[in-house]
Amino acid sequence: MRIAVTGATGLIGSALVRSLRADRHEVVRFVRREPVGADEARWDPARGYVDPAGLAGCGAVVHLAGAGVGDHRWTAAYKREIRDSRVLGTAALAQALADLDEPPAVMVSGSAVGYYGDTGDRAVDESAPAGQGFLPSVCVEWEAAAAPAQEAGIRTAFARTGLVVAREGGAWGRMFPIFRAGIGGRLGNGRQYWSYISLRDEIAALRHIIDTPGLSGPVNLTAPEPLTNRQVTEAMARVLRRPALLPVPAVALRVVLGEFSGDVLGSQRARPARLLESGFVFRDPGIEQAIRAAL
Repeated sequence: MRIAVTGATGLIGSALVRSLRADRHEVVRFVRREPVGADEARWDPARGYVDPAGLAGCGAVVHLAGAGVGDHRWTAAYKREIRDSRVLGTAALAQALADLDEPPAVMVSGSAVGYYGDTGDRAVDESAPAGQGFLPSVCVEWEAAAAPAQEAGIRTAFARTGLVVAREGGAWGRMFPIFRAGIGGRLGNGRQYWSYISLRDEIAALRHIIDTPGLSGPVNLTAPEPLTNRQVTEAMARVLRRPALLPVPAVALRVVLGEFSGDVLGSQRARPARLLESGFVFRDPGIEQAIRAAL
C-alpha cells in the first residue's frame, strides 16, 4: 500500500515509517521544507497547503504532526502553537483528502487521552465525554478539524494516545536517565493514574486501525490497565535496579512546569475498549513488559 505520514520525524512517526517500510509499503513523508527525495512531499499546515501529488494513490494517511506538549513552558504563545499546529494541520490535510478524485480509504488522525481531562479514579473508555481545561479543548478542536475527510466518506479514526514508553523521546525518554542515575521518584502524591503504552504496541495499534475496516471515530491507544504514578515509579526502580526514593513535590513541579504541571499531576485512567473489542492483542500489556521493551 502507498501510505502518507505527517509527523514522520517524531518518536511515533519515525517508528511507524520504519515498520511500514520493513513490510514493503511505500511511505510518503510530508515535510514543511523543500522535499529532497521521491519519498517526500511538501505541506504548509499554517497556510493550509498540502501537495496533492503526495496524496495521489494513497490507500491510507496517518496524521501525527503537532508541537510537543511538554517541550516548552506554556506561555500564551506556545499554547497557541500547540493548538494551531494540530487544528490547522488537521483541517488542511482533511480538506486536501476530501478534494481528491480518488481519496484514500482511511485517515488515522492523532489525538490524545488528554481529551478526557482529569478523571481521578474513574476509568473511562471512548464513550466518555471531553474533560475541562486546555488540553481537552485542544483535543476536541483537533478531532473536529477532520470533518471534511469524514464528510467525504473517508473512514476516519482518532488515535487517542497515552504516554508512550520509549527511551528515544517523549516523557519516558526524559525519565530513563533520571531513574538510571538513581534519582527518580513519584510525582506529587503518586496517586494519579497514567495511561501508558509501549512504543511497539503503539505502532501495532496504528497499523491495526489501518487494517480494520470497522474501526472509526475515537480509539484509545493505551495498555489495558492504567497504573498510578507510584506503581509506575516502583516498576521503573525494579526493572532498572535503582532506588526511587526522591519524590518530586507538587509545588516544585508547578514552579518548573507552570500550567502544564496540572496535567502532569492530573489523573487519566483511560482504557482501550475499542482496540480490545476489535481483536487487538497487546505484546506489552504490563508496565514492566513495556519498560523492558523500551530498553
